[in-house]
Amino acid sequence: MSNMINKQWRIAARPDGNVKITDFELQEEPVRELADGEFLLRTHYLNLAPVMRMYMQGISAAGEVPLSIGDVIHGRGVAQVITSKHPDYQVADVLQGQIGWQTYKISKGTAGERFYKMPRRGLSYSLGVSLLGMTGFSAYCGFIKCGFPKTGDVVLVSGAGGGVGSIVVQIAKVLGCKVIGIAGGEEKCKFVSSIGADQVIDYKNDDVAAKITEFAPTGLDVYFDNIGGEILAAALENLSMNARVVLCGSISEYMRNEPFGLTNYTKLRSTNSSMNGFFVYNHEKDFIEAEENLACWINEGHIQVKEDITNGFDQMPFGLQNLYAGKNQGVALCKILDDSELIFD
Repeated sequence: MSNMINKQWRIAARPDGNVKITDFELQEEPVRELADGEFLLRTHYLNLAPVMRMYMQGISAAGEVPLSIGDVIHGRGVAQVITSKHPDYQVADVLQGQIGWQTYKISKGTAGERFYKMPRRGLSYSLGVSLLGMTGFSAYCGFIKCGFPKTGDVVLVSGAGGGVGSIVVQIAKVLGCKVIGIAGGEEKCKFVSSIGADQVIDYKNDDVAAKITEFAPTGLDVYFDNIGGEILAAALENLSMNARVVLCGSISEYMRNEPFGLTNYTKLRSTNSSMNGFFVYNHEKDFIEAEENLACWINEGHIQVKEDITNGFDQMPFGLQNLYAGKNQGVALCKILDDSELIFD
């Protein structure tokens, strides 16, 4: 395998504010021969997500060993097995799982890599890092298994133009809810309207608290939180009785020097409401259900596939930079090789 070169993005510096190109180092190394019990993956798609900046800061966000300067950056991806000496993984298998920011990976198929074999559904395999991967599973499991939506519910979704939020908006509409989306800027708000939101709040230009009250005069039944901070506080001021608040992400807080202090949590008590933390890997038992239902809704045209694609492995740092600048619409990912370069018998 000496003719195969693995490109890797490694941590060069801890980010201060948004990531900069100087925070990354691109390295190349030859792919070694496999040992027994190993298999070689060739990367096709890699996810871009806010958590990756946390990895670069040395924070263990999902139980991984914290990264040091010089380590390959964590990240899930879709890759194909091209050589195998492992009994459970065959050549041509397409997997989604912990690949890291690299173009090849030698693996033993450990539990920590959380690999899942992707079935052939006649859909793009890029969906393994978007709607049919952890992004889609976060939306499905967080909203359905923690938000307990009912037909007619008033649902508020922050980060509604991003990966998880845009999927939650569409699932909520499939289930017959009224949906209010929060996004930043005219283009993102247009996008959120285009995927079915009944009303959209532009947090860059609107008074968010006043707009929530205007659009949900009887209160919110479900708030799906991707943002945290002041928007979470505003949502708590507008809860209906027995409302459900799902804490999925808090991107507004990732670059704060001090965490946001929520002072109005007693609104939960006065409305008999609940606020649940949510971690996608705690819902592994629901992943098959999530994948089957999401794939069905995609095929039936109920959910639009909206991927914000960075083309080329060398461009990954810029893709993450754009994500933190709020420039993505839908699920952010990097395409290294497309589906036409998958090899099947």
